[in-house]
Amino acid sequence: MTTQEIIKELEQHKNPKNVAGMARFGIQGGQMLGISMPILRKIAKIVKKQDDRHKIAQELWQSGIHEAKIFASLIDDPKLVTSRQMDSWIKDFDSWDVCDQTCMNLFCLSSLAPKKIGEWVKLEPEFERRAGFALLAVWAWKRKDIDDKVIAKFLPLTIKYATDERNYVKKAVNWALRQIGKRSSYLEKEGVKTAKEILKLHNKTGDWVAKDALREFEKKRQ
Repeated sequence: MTTQEIIKELEQHKNPKNVAGMARFGIQGGQMLGISMPILRKIAKIVKKQDDRHKIAQELWQSGIHEAKIFASLIDDPKLVTSRQMDSWIKDFDSWDVCDQTCMNLFCLSSLAPKKIGEWVKLEPEFERRAGFALLAVWAWKRKDIDDKVIAKFLPLTIKYATDERNYVKKAVNWALRQIGKRSSYLEKEGVKTAKEILKLHNKTGDWVAKDALREFEKKRQ
């Protein structure tokens, strides 16, 4: 399938009712079609077999269509993803689902992931910083090949940025802390220690980040 053929296929599945429903969950963006993830994944399975999928992913991303960006993250080859591409794409994040899906489907599979986590959490724009913590969350969750002690080295970042009051940032910091802590018994202990350090900051946002994580760790032990 060509890029234009894929866009036409996506447009055939547009659902205005879904767009309205997505808005209620804070999902926003430019041109939105309201296509569900199961449909996107089904079509992506076909395109992912193509040799030119990396090129198509770049073209789909540039289309400006909300679902086309997510689709691009589903089909692109992580081995061909460059540092420049990653830095460019996060600047286009305008919704939490595009941010999280791109990190989950593509960026966490790149060897550049740990480097980008460290870089992006330092960025000031809300979705760019969220991208750093979303990437940390899914990297800890999906990359079982990474040593736990390597993952643990990123926990201090959750302490440093736990006081960022912006909704999409604080939720991502919390997500990263929870995913790291749920990964293993060793990381749960480290996660609990980290949450207690955040509580020492005596900050309203930090308290929420830490207490929510501690509740989840407790549920995991039950």
